Amino acid sequence: MKRILFVDDETTVLDGIRRTLHADRDRWETRFVLGAEQALQACEHFNFDIVISDMKMPGTDGATLMAQLRKRFPEAARIILSGYSEAALATRAASDAHRVLAKPCNAYELRETIEKVLALRDLIASPKIRQIVGGTGELPSLSSTYSSLTDAVRDPYVTIDQVAAIVEGDVAMAAKVLQLTNSAFFGLPQHVANLSTAVSYLGVATIKSLALASDVFQVFKPDLRIPGSVCDSIQDHSMAVTTIVGALPVPSQLRDVAIIAGLLHDIGKLFLASKMPQEYCAVAARVSASGCRWFEAEEEILGTSHAEIGAYLLGLWGIPELAVEAIAYHHHTNHYPHTGFDCVEALYAADLLAHGLEANPGAPANKEGDDQDHALLEQLDLLPRMEEFRELATAACGQIKRL
Repeated sequence: MKRILFVDDETTVLDGIRRTLHADRDRWETRFVLGAEQALQACEHFNFDIVISDMKMPGTDGATLMAQLRKRFPEAARIILSGYSEAALATRAASDAHRVLAKPCNAYELRETIEKVLALRDLIASPKIRQIVGGTGELPSLSSTYSSLTDAVRDPYVTIDQVAAIVEGDVAMAAKVLQLTNSAFFGLPQHVANLSTAVSYLGVATIKSLALASDVFQVFKPDLRIPGSVCDSIQDHSMAVTTIVGALPVPSQLRDVAIIAGLLHDIGKLFLASKMPQEYCAVAARVSASGCRWFEAEEEILGTSHAEIGAYLLGLWGIPELAVEAIAYHHHTNHYPHTGFDCVEALYAADLLAHGLEANPGAPANKEGDDQDHALLEQLDLLPRMEEFRELATAACGQIKRL
């Protein structure tokens, strides 16, 4: 049975939540405590899957509690309930809380959020990896992108479009901006999957706070065992996949989500390189020695791959569910129930095409993937369309290079 801890400074609020979740008592063990001190004491005695806390409490507030939980009990998912919409509070919570829900929170939204967060935990079997992912509040950005952003936000004449263009060019920044925008601090009626829209909602002042006054954006400083070019190579491949996904015939209602999935699909690699360098090096050595594919070496050594790790992190952060699913299944696309050419298939095809163009940039007619990929493309009924997709990918990437 999953265990959930609720924290508030008002007994009436906790009693209301207890009544709301009474029907779930057979599948979730819920505990209720008054204030941050009691919450930390409870965590000392029990392993909680989720901790859900009010933001504004006397003494230690919710954001401070989240920071302490992140350091001491990182495996627990951390969710803030807040009735306040100030951007300053949002940026405080962005490093330590996985999600933010509006207060009062209706029963459906609360139950749905709990169910989704608990389902995400099934992606990662290793408690060690869950702890490290759960303890992650930020991912490293490219130094060049970070410099561009800090210069831009200091410019009193900078435009939203200019800031959005910088954020769109960096995997880690994009993920954090989407996490913050999709939190309940901004009261948006639906998830935002378009980065330009996300930056517009936040505004330059909030982006400036993120860039200059917090540790949400940090420059990539690799372990000595890892080449400094790793972050750049992940970034370059992600941008190529994003460009190709945008050129493929994805249904219009899925386009923004597919593009976000393309940009963030390898964020699990960035996580491993920055947070688990020893394991990253072991995977690289295995690939070099055996010639196996990268995700196969990860599964052999870690019991999971960057796809699931990235999906787990982004899912905790509240990134749109369809994008998380596409990222989780982009190496095992046949395990996903498809209904036409969806985000998962589009991401899988774009990833194959990007790798093909990177390996043979002067050979637009090269065949993508290996025998396993060929068989999977046949199974998905994508093989007859790959020639068309290849032409679209070549044209799109060629256009980017000319700009």
